[in-house]
Amino acid sequence: MRNDRLKIGVIILLFIIVLVTGYYAYNLREKYLNSITNNYNKSFSEAVEHINNIENFLAKTQITKTPEYSAETLTEIWNDANLAMMYLSEIPFDSEGNSKTIKFLNQVSDYSYLLAKKNLYSEELNDEDFENLSKLYSYSKDLKMVLNQLSEELYSGSLSWNELDNNTKVTLAQEVGNIDVFSNIDSTFDEYEGLIYDGAYSEHLNRNEKKALVGNEISEEEAKEKVKSYIFRDIEKITSRGFVENVDIQVYTFDVEIKNSDEKYYVEITKVGGLLYQMNNSKEVKKEKISQEEANSKGIDYLNKIGYPNMKETYFTKRENILTVNYAYNNNGIICYPDLIKVKISLEDGEILGIETKGYLNCHFDRPVEAPIVSKDDAKSNLNPKLEILSEGEAIIPNNSGGEVFCYEFKGKVEDKEFLVYVNAMTGKEENILMILETPGGTLTI
Repeated sequence: MRNDRLKIGVIILLFIIVLVTGYYAYNLREKYLNSITNNYNKSFSEAVEHINNIENFLAKTQITKTPEYSAETLTEIWNDANLAMMYLSEIPFDSEGNSKTIKFLNQVSDYSYLLAKKNLYSEELNDEDFENLSKLYSYSKDLKMVLNQLSEELYSGSLSWNELDNNTKVTLAQEVGNIDVFSNIDSTFDEYEGLIYDGAYSEHLNRNEKKALVGNEISEEEAKEKVKSYIFRDIEKITSRGFVENVDIQVYTFDVEIKNSDEKYYVEITKVGGLLYQMNNSKEVKKEKISQEEANSKGIDYLNKIGYPNMKETYFTKRENILTVNYAYNNNGIICYPDLIKVKISLEDGEILGIETKGYLNCHFDRPVEAPIVSKDDAKSNLNPKLEILSEGEAIIPNNSGGEVFCYEFKGKVEDKEFLVYVNAMTGKEENILMILETPGGTLTI
């Protein structure tokens, strides 16, 4: 009898333990899902806000011809487009389905950059510029409409991020003109393809030849193992999100959960070579505790660890306690601007939150650099005497024909404005002049 009571007591105790453990696990999972949902909501709201800003600023460009005011407006468009792209990359839209939206924002950014450059030289926009801006304004209204519609679906509860995360083929919102939302965006932007100039130093990003994308094709399981080579944290779980095929570089995609943390990484590994193409962690960074120099050092250390040595910081943006640095390959003192890697670093603890290697994978190779025909002193003597030279170096820059040019890079100042002047080391010709603008969000060159 006593043994029976003991057995019953043990069973009851085990039942209570199972209930408590289950309740704790359920609460932990709910907390995790709520944290992820809050991060997605925040990123999506930010993206929508910046896209709304783009539409408003594009409307303003329709009615001003003053170069100074136009340049200011176009710079705002450039900034908002870049921020919208950053936030859209942090939420679980299907990479293939979202690619044209990102491309549209990228080219809005590049075109506003180009026109702002004209304005800074007091050159008024011409009829063709205004016609292009009018088209962009029209497309931006479409994008704003469908994203606001998707926002309503999400916040009304008829669509959840969990559905998007687990089923990227889900109908995202009500139909617009009998076409679902993202199909509508894609078909609208099909008309737009080829309209806009790609902008300074961005021509190389979509080359057909992927110079650094070498090696054998790997399987999804092999790609899953590769993920562990790029995230230096205690990984709880790696979940496949599928293979993205109809894109510039084919990738396997994964979600990565971290042990004892609400954080979640989104990772893309290339099918060819098993290289890291993109990684994002959308956690909120609450405080700025370390300097930009410390964050930059963390970025360099990370790139060295994952197989990208000899990278040098060039330009940066800073927002919400996160520093995003563009690193270029340093070939024995020659800065190769086409070989770009973008790294996102927390200014709270130096954690690497994101990386994009597209420019590097497209362009990097062992360049045979010829000896310059024109000396640096001769190149310098041909510069405008008003330019007060602050620093000088050597660089490889892309040119308009899709090739590359070996140049001397002179950073200088005229009155209160800073410039970068690139002089061809073979011909002594000025290849490019960029103006450096320090903005609240980082350094802009136009």
